[in-house]
Amino acid sequence: MAFYERMEDWELDFNWLQLRHKLKKSTQFDNLPDLKAILFLIGVQEYGRVNKTFTKEEKRDLMHVAVCALLEKDGYYSFAGRDEEGWPHWDIKKPFKVKGLEEQERILKLNVIEYFKNLD
Repeated sequence: MAFYERMEDWELDFNWLQLRHKLKKSTQFDNLPDLKAILFLIGVQEYGRVNKTFTKEEKRDLMHVAVCALLEKDGYYSFAGRDEEGWPHWDIKKPFKVKGLEEQERILKLNVIEYFKNLD
């Protein structure tokens, strides 16, 4: 059974809120970061170039990097390497056929929670 299939909704809500408060404090955001902001942070972490200013397109690409990194452990992607500019790339291993935005967000949130637990 996958990690995200074992957690009840109330546990997810509690852990998600706890993580958002932790990130707000450590990043000094004015508000609690939402899923998009957290995906951006993970993307920057995976890219490895924190002090760079990113264009709108690069910010979108960083969120994609985060999604690939988060879903890699579930077998959806495999890391293929970095290009000449240092951007990480993944190969698709199996399609992400989870139906519905709510369930997709649930899986991402659970993987985000696990990602930050593994960083600690």
